[in-house]
Amino acid sequence: MSHVDLPVAARVRRLEERVIAAGLTTEERLESFLREFLVRAAPANGARLAARAWTDPGFRERLLADGNAAVAELGLGPADPARQGYRLQVVANTARVHNVIVCTLCSCYPVPLLGPSPSWYKSHAYRARVVREPRAVLAEFGTVLPDEVEIAVWDSSSEARYMVLPRRPEGTEGLAEDGLAGLVTREGLIGTALV
Repeated sequence: MSHVDLPVAARVRRLEERVIAAGLTTEERLESFLREFLVRAAPANGARLAARAWTDPGFRERLLADGNAAVAELGLGPADPARQGYRLQVVANTARVHNVIVCTLCSCYPVPLLGPSPSWYKSHAYRARVVREPRAVLAEFGTVLPDEVEIAVWDSSSEARYMVLPRRPEGTEGLAEDGLAGLVTREGLIGTALV
């Protein structure tokens, strides 16, 4: 079954048709908005946040305390963090705790920071298994963690989205922020990979 065939896709299309029929927007305006939104939505945005947090301890504190405000501070979101539509919570990996995100209900995900979600993130198998057996799921992604590292699973929702702040790789002390951002992957920001 493709995304277009899903019942929710049909409901969204009926809603779009009603809004257009009421004269509130046009098909062209909706398509333009989606194109503009997706052009700006990329994992490079989350990578910029991570690299800044690795190089600026004050920014790191602000990012972990209020993700929406930190996103706005770097110009990656609305100037008014309340307009984001959800609360962004950034969770930091440490030597003792590895974080991974999921949305067990559907596939809520911070698209502006991580780009469109990968198909596996939306799959029922990932959504169900990562909560029950996170260590096994991470191993399937090639991320094998020592037994003493706790794995924390964060469940996104329509009100709260999560992003993982990976640990800064060893040996990167000489890299500038742009070079550091180039090391960060979408999977690292989800927590299914190390950086």
